[in-house]
Amino acid sequence: MAASQSEQRMMHINLFLMGCGHHRAAWRHPQSAVEQLGDIRYYERLAQTAERGKLDAVFFADSNSAGNVSDGSWWYLEPLTAIAAMSRATENIGFISTVSSTFYTPFHAARLVASLDHISGGRIGWNVVTSMFDVEARNHGYEAMPGHAERYRRADEFVQAVLGLWDSWADDALMFDRQGHYADPAKVRPINHKGEFFRVDGPLNVPRPVQGHPVLFQAGASEQGRELAARCAEAIYAVAYDLPAAQSYYRDIKRRVKAAGRDVTVPIMPGLVTYVAPTEAEALAKQRELDELLPSEASLRQLAMFIDQDCSGWDLDAPVPPLPPLEEFSGPQGRYSTILRIIETEQPSLRQLLGRLAAGGGHCSIVGTPGQVADKMEHWFNNDGADGFNLMPPSLPSGIEDFVEQVVPELQRRGVFRTEYQGHTLRSHLGLARPE
Repeated sequence: MAASQSEQRMMHINLFLMGCGHHRAAWRHPQSAVEQLGDIRYYERLAQTAERGKLDAVFFADSNSAGNVSDGSWWYLEPLTAIAAMSRATENIGFISTVSSTFYTPFHAARLVASLDHISGGRIGWNVVTSMFDVEARNHGYEAMPGHAERYRRADEFVQAVLGLWDSWADDALMFDRQGHYADPAKVRPINHKGEFFRVDGPLNVPRPVQGHPVLFQAGASEQGRELAARCAEAIYAVAYDLPAAQSYYRDIKRRVKAAGRDVTVPIMPGLVTYVAPTEAEALAKQRELDELLPSEASLRQLAMFIDQDCSGWDLDAPVPPLPPLEEFSGPQGRYSTILRIIETEQPSLRQLLGRLAAGGGHCSIVGTPGQVADKMEHWFNNDGADGFNLMPPSLPSGIEDFVEQVVPELQRRGVFRTEYQGHTLRSHLGLARPE
């Protein structure tokens, strides 16, 4: 007898929303929605399209600086605020936002995310990051970002304090006894946290979230990031340029989770950029159309941010100059290691590298027919490369519409992706137990 959908291992797919799309030139396309970036209805429609495709969740990254305001590749709604509205325009799909452990306090984050979990009926996840850039730090009272090790110690303590606050209310604390107590005082307790970075008395002023704990995502590629993921993360975003890189990270994280004494499944979801069309030639034309809209100056600025050095004077048609080895690089290591791998494998000119990074910054890219896209996704899924993917459409809304209308039916036909939601919470979509 064939396994039912609830018993068979299913691929997880999140939609990673980014302005008009992940390609740096997407907003320049004549059919882009750039004028709608401040209109919540635009995001609600994108979430509804993703829900129509039965995707697990919609994910927002976040930044604490304005960046280059002329390049148009960003949005201007704060993600947690936007999610409150988007959750009311949908019924089943989950929502995940970046939360910075460097700039938030545990109480503030716990209260915001718990409120969203109640508003959405249990469909919220939080992606804990340590943040990256000095320009962000200076918007929060720092002269520069704290050191890498310090940021991860703070993140570890931050997570423990937030989880403690969510557990400061028992599930059955609310009594609603009009002649007695609104809540049982014996079931609402302080946490009295005193650590290296935070003092948090508690209890939280929001009852326990619908999911117990909103789902904790993490995306660290460094040694400290991998250790934090192994101890705490319930699902993981990854950067993987090709299957060997994906397998190396996947197997390492699964080993670390087991070594940390956790008998749980932690889905790993690499980023995936797709250009899909009925024919391969049409898909390649879509990619080329966006690449040709890309100003080289903006691309060089992006590359300079990724590699932490000025490259404005480099020759676009010459080989990429030698870059420092990974162990000497002090910035975000996941993307940097991917750039080194692209250079080593493809030996591109600078112009070719810029085109490769223009959509997704070195994440896996697939250009082709629905069958070709599904083939590669299924191959990674079945060969220790991924439990699913963080979908990064190069253009929006067309990129997610193409994927939902063309690739999702192909994955469903192969029996590796759900045809209906099996529950109504993000935990149920990801196959995660609710913590006691």
